[in-house]
Amino acid sequence: MDRPEFATDAGVERILVVVAHPDDIDFGVAGSVATWTDAGIEVTYCLVTSGDAGGDDRDQPRKEMARVREAEQTAAAALVGVHRLRFLHQADGRVEANLDLRRDLSRVIRQERPQRVITQSPERLWDRIYASHPDHLAVGEATTAALYPDARNPFAHPDLLDGEGLEPWTVPQLWLMARPDPNVAVDVTDVLERKIAALQSHASQVQDPTMIERLIRDWAADSARNAGLPDGRCAEIFRAVDTR
Repeated sequence: MDRPEFATDAGVERILVVVAHPDDIDFGVAGSVATWTDAGIEVTYCLVTSGDAGGDDRDQPRKEMARVREAEQTAAAALVGVHRLRFLHQADGRVEANLDLRRDLSRVIRQERPQRVITQSPERLWDRIYASHPDHLAVGEATTAALYPDARNPFAHPDLLDGEGLEPWTVPQLWLMARPDPNVAVDVTDVLERKIAALQSHASQVQDPTMIERLIRDWAADSARNAGLPDGRCAEIFRAVDTR
């Protein structure tokens, strides 16, 4: 895998991860997050929904499910060194990549001022349809549009500047999860146990922790092999885009 020259951690002090649901981060990027926080990089999570449509219990109020899942995500984040989480509280299963969401994500970008944004791919992955939940696609599209051109353009969503005093911010790097054409691999071998523990923190969604652990180990090993890492290593892979 030929990693592009721009996709390094040099000069990266803050990273923003934007996803649709609690546990999306822990499936896709929690291992990398642990390596970054261990290196002193500040990571913030932004979750567009609180996962209120998750679970199988039809008697559980949806507001209660949202509360449970926010608590699970907060606990999972702490395991990989993240203590700043932002929930936008959109309805699970109804996310649209509209101007309102682009504005809200532009606000977060201008407030957090990251050098790298990680989000879900806006393109459907036909080989693994579960990665392409409609909310994932919408969040990927809205985040990409918020990153370029909205957050850096003083004339986009003018209330952010004129009403809230949020200056434009240009994010140099966009990293996409669940892509068929990755160009970056992060070695997560030494933090894989923390990634698995973070994912297992989502007890309302994880019915078989042993199966989840096996799945994550298999994925990480396959990703490392595809990236050309030595045998026995584990990785998470991304498509990095230069957005300067």
